[in-house]
Amino acid sequence: MTKRVHVAVGIIINHDNSVLLAKRHEHLHQGGKWEFPGGKVEANETVTQALVRELKEEVNLDVDHSQPFMALSYDYPDKQVLLDIHLVTEFSGEAIGAEGQQVAWVAKTELSEYEFPAANRPILEKFLAL
Repeated sequence: MTKRVHVAVGIIINHDNSVLLAKRHEHLHQGGKWEFPGGKVEANETVTQALVRELKEEVNLDVDHSQPFMALSYDYPDKQVLLDIHLVTEFSGEAIGAEGQQVAWVAKTELSEYEFPAANRPILEKFLAL
């Protein structure tokens, strides 16, 4: 049986209401698609701790405050994920692709023009309905 990967995901919302997206490297699972930044929750780590660590490692941002938004499980043919999504509205630092990935601040109204992994679709729908 496939192990379910627990992932902390941040919907990072800037003061102008744009949202930070990161493009997955081509060689990764769902490579070449855009996603909300985040990463695996390690053992003995809370979702919030994982989110703070991952956003620092991935996009160089320091999270000052986040709030739970939603959680969902998604089964790809080759991988199962449990996504714990938080809204991040208070942060500092300048977003960069610290792992060499492309990052972009995207207006909420333009999010639907980007290609996301299938697991991200319900997140997108709920967020766009806010």
